[in-house]
Amino acid sequence: MNVVPRASQWGELIRPDRVHGSLYSDPAIFEAELQNIWYRIWVYVGHESEVPNANDYVVKSIGPQSVIMTRDEQGKVNLLLNRCSHRGNQVCSYDRGNARSFTCPFHSWTFANDGRLVGYAFPDGYEGQDKSKLALGRVTRVQSYRGFVFGSFAAEGPTLEEHLGGAAETIDRLVRFSPEGEVEVTAGFLKHRVKANWKFILENECDGYHPAFVHSSIFGVADSAIGKLYGGASTAVTRDYGNGHTEIDLRPEFRKRDAPMSWFGTTEERLPDYTARMKAAYGDQKAREIMIDGTPHVMIFPNLFIAEIQMFVIQPLAVDDSVQHVTALQFKGAPDMNRRLRQQTMGSVGPAGLLLADDSEMYERCHRGVLARIPEWIFLGRGERRERRDELGFKVGHVTDEIPSRGIWSHYRSLMEKP
Repeated sequence: MNVVPRASQWGELIRPDRVHGSLYSDPAIFEAELQNIWYRIWVYVGHESEVPNANDYVVKSIGPQSVIMTRDEQGKVNLLLNRCSHRGNQVCSYDRGNARSFTCPFHSWTFANDGRLVGYAFPDGYEGQDKSKLALGRVTRVQSYRGFVFGSFAAEGPTLEEHLGGAAETIDRLVRFSPEGEVEVTAGFLKHRVKANWKFILENECDGYHPAFVHSSIFGVADSAIGKLYGGASTAVTRDYGNGHTEIDLRPEFRKRDAPMSWFGTTEERLPDYTARMKAAYGDQKAREIMIDGTPHVMIFPNLFIAEIQMFVIQPLAVDDSVQHVTALQFKGAPDMNRRLRQQTMGSVGPAGLLLADDSEMYERCHRGVLARIPEWIFLGRGERRERRDELGFKVGHVTDEIPSRGIWSHYRSLMEKP
């Protein structure tokens, strides 16, 4: 197509039960997504625990743009654009560190870690210049929820709480797995790059239809009970929270098992220190309920995926080029639990792990497939006639139904139709 649809034309590409294949492959649509989604709404950037001390920094991204997340000397978290205001050179070359300032390697302009321009080489050529107008670019709005830092380039729009909506409860549900109520992102990131459109990844994260087939080999080798969670007889559900946020809620299955830590493939006896700390923090009954339910499996639109034991961040680089940044979740005050989380993460999505390799093969096969264009449409109608509302009014269906994809595309259309 290579032509961005007008607002009135998005409905011709996005229907309630199907979407046009060009949405994944048209470079012009990808550029429009950057403007209407990535540079407009709230996007997850990083976690406060990645910059725990004054002057800590870590390089992140919003879409293809490099962003430096810093904690300045006053303790404030800043999101700065990694672009010198002089000639555009990137001022930060390292992934993380501790620095009061960043000096551009091109002409030695120096910026404080709150973005202020503090000096430049050979200043006698800049008489009368106002340094305050030559600061690093900043992400316009920065807000944090339970330590998760989001940024938006839009000066006005919904608050972060409005953007998260019902999905905020899933983050609340996650942090309670820490005896101290905090997640720590301290295990380092792996980067998985695929030649596929970012929305194939977005949809896959809460697609409960594929695990029984795509991941059957690892489920079999590991003699895992995970596969049954996604079978035809499963009582687990998918959920559409609105605003593009989706979930696979496995709690009904875990509650049937009535066994703490079964979601993690272990028992209380194997994590005695963690179990004791949880009971001390929440009381015996509440701690047991938390440890039976397990952590959430939720996709926060457009780029934050919390997958029980891991966290993924989606970064689109081009219409057919995407990166998944992956790390093991770590819970404050839970060292024995965290050690197992790191081990299981490496085993499942590390360089030799099968889970992400399985998924990556599917992303790239789908991307190559939509380039064929015939048939033009991708069908997403599974479970459409058995959708229902849960007690809070969110759409839910069987774990294998495509409620999440339909919810994502409905929200996507609303964003792309905005002028």
